[in-house]
Amino acid sequence: MAQDIRFPQSSEVTGTAKSVLLDECEEQFGLLNKLQNEIILADTECNDAESNELFFFCEQAVNGLNAITAELEQWQEMEPKLLLTNPDVLLAVGKEELQRLNNQLKMVLSCSQARLDALKGILKREQTWLADKKDVLNAVSDRVSKLQHENEKLSEHGVLLDMKRKINNLKDYHSGLMETLSDVLAEHFPLPDPRENGTKKKRAAAYDAEVNLIPLSEIIEKLTNKTLETPHDPYVTTDDTFWQPYTEMLLRNGVATRHPDDCSKIRLEMFF
Repeated sequence: MAQDIRFPQSSEVTGTAKSVLLDECEEQFGLLNKLQNEIILADTECNDAESNELFFFCEQAVNGLNAITAELEQWQEMEPKLLLTNPDVLLAVGKEELQRLNNQLKMVLSCSQARLDALKGILKREQTWLADKKDVLNAVSDRVSKLQHENEKLSEHGVLLDMKRKINNLKDYHSGLMETLSDVLAEHFPLPDPRENGTKKKRAAAYDAEVNLIPLSEIIEKLTNKTLETPHDPYVTTDDTFWQPYTEMLLRNGVATRHPDDCSKIRLEMFF
């Protein structure tokens, strides 16, 4: 039988080994079917027995149960035997099974390797992101520490001195601007000189010897101070000290505007 089979090549050995195993399995399966038919036949005969033989049947059933129990114990003590003992057949079947298992393991390894590579890429990106965030955090922490250190150094007295210094600087800057403006106005918009020669009409419009006229810079200063000091009532009353040509020039150029009800009052135009 299978013990006497020899195979010259591995593929032929594998095919023949399968054939031998299948034949052996079919033989064992046929034996099992034969035993099952005998059991069914025995059950049928027992069902067709007469009722007066019930006691005898029960006794036989008990005896059969004891015999089956003893046989079961005997089978449990026995070691299973291989269907085939031919080493060539067993080697061929074992090689095929190991090859199939090896292929499956290779597929699992390939999938695991691909997944590992993807996870490595994700880990690298996350590590780069974490490093960037740590750099930002360190920079912010250093900045906060510096600001806290500076705030600790600044006392209330120091803040007041710094504020006073800034106010004085602004006052000096304002004074400089006002002086520059006054010089420009004095140069380009002087008061009329009574000693100048001219027609009677020009002298009459430019000069009145009994009136002490104020310069244009002082007119603008009065308008500005009035607007800042009393913004609810920014109008300044004009009198003979306001030289009429300069007043009209301010009104016509949009620097000042008249009171809607009193033409003798003017105020600085709102530039905001």
